[in-house]
Amino acid sequence: MPRYFGTDGVRGVALSELTVQMAETLGRAAVHILGSRLLIGRDTRSSGTQLQAGLIAGITAAGGEALLAGVIPTPAVAYLTRAYAANGGVVISASHNPPEYNGIKFFDAQGFKLDERSEQQFEDALQAQAIAAWEAGEASAISVTGEASVISAPGEACAANTSDYSIYGENLRTVTGAATAVEDLSDASECYIQHATQVFSSQGLDLVGLKIIVDCGHGAAFYTTPEALRRLGAELICLNCDFDGTDINVNSGSTHLEQLQASVLANAADLGFAHDGDADRVIAVDAQGNEVDGDFIEAICAVDLKTQGKLAHNTVVSTVMANFGFVKALREQGIEVALTDVGDSKVLAAMLGGGFTLGGEQSGHLIFLEHNSTGDGLVSALQLLAAMRRSGLALHELSQIMEKYPQEMINVTVSDKLKLSNSERLAAALLAAETELGSEGRVLLRPSGTEPKFRVMVEAHDALLAQRLARQLAELVAAIDSE
Repeated sequence: MPRYFGTDGVRGVALSELTVQMAETLGRAAVHILGSRLLIGRDTRSSGTQLQAGLIAGITAAGGEALLAGVIPTPAVAYLTRAYAANGGVVISASHNPPEYNGIKFFDAQGFKLDERSEQQFEDALQAQAIAAWEAGEASAISVTGEASVISAPGEACAANTSDYSIYGENLRTVTGAATAVEDLSDASECYIQHATQVFSSQGLDLVGLKIIVDCGHGAAFYTTPEALRRLGAELICLNCDFDGTDINVNSGSTHLEQLQASVLANAADLGFAHDGDADRVIAVDAQGNEVDGDFIEAICAVDLKTQGKLAHNTVVSTVMANFGFVKALREQGIEVALTDVGDSKVLAAMLGGGFTLGGEQSGHLIFLEHNSTGDGLVSALQLLAAMRRSGLALHELSQIMEKYPQEMINVTVSDKLKLSNSERLAAALLAAETELGSEGRVLLRPSGTEPKFRVMVEAHDALLAQRLARQLAELVAAIDSE
């Protein structure tokens, strides 16, 4: 039987792979695993209201209480879970994925993503549901329930707090028999905005005189990020800050920077920011239209924190996919870089284990533990702006802190990842490539955790050298696999 939980909760095509029935099962399980008081937020996908209704039905049926934050960024759910003293937080979002997908992920009472033990308990609940359906002779444990719900109109800051419970009857509170089991949090967005802006303004800083363009990707930050930047004094231009439930991440946001880059140049803006669908990530664009990814943002903020004496243990955390230029630049600044396997959960675990306060990924998923317990696109943008204000430098100037090394990545489809991982010939070839690169590059060979592929990545100061070594290693991987 396939596993439902992936690297970030349950995710799939909404209402066919990820169903309302599954959401209800997860709601019931959440009460037993996390506690009775649960806070729910969602992004702008049209399927979000139906999945939310399923969660509410499960939570209330199990005797729990659902606090509805409406359409709001994932990091806001993490923060609000603590602020409202909830036992856990639930996010309905598929992050940067296309509109037809959706997902459900959980936070504990402290706003941290679940540990493996708690996640396995949720997995067990879904597996039990699937087994029960199979034993009952149903064709599938997956069923589509109800018609698509209408999401709130574009530009309405908190209108999305009004939920559609129609698939469970005219009044879910009556159906479940729990008159006060569901509460709409009309001040959820305001609470999060005040937290994020206070983090910035408490440093004696403002954004007066800066022209900023923000692309919210038709996603969950459509109100919170623009409003926060305006309150701090920025002149703001919004891109894709409306939504209709079917356009999240479509040719917009942090995975499609072209529109933001063009707008920054056309409007002579100082910089731009782009979020993914649930706004736990941010990518910046400087005044020249250049992309400033998570590696650059983390490096700039690390040096800024070190200058203030606030970088715990003079160490940051990143993943093995961080650009070699990032690692080299920070070590030249006297900052150590702890590298983990891919995934924000791995980054967070290393941060908590080592007592570090800054970690992140090239994708723009950055964790500032002093301010939030998970990746927070708005807080990350504000920390970058704070570094700009303190230094008096433009983003393009600050970005000179590191040189991005050319990277060549080849994914080789293989049949036996274990054989390759244990291959002495491949290990010898890896050593030879590393020797040739010396201190001016690196090689990464790793099996994919989700696909039948073996990943070959080479970074070098010379792009042609990176391409040659990657191609040689990829050919060797394919040859060993076919033997």
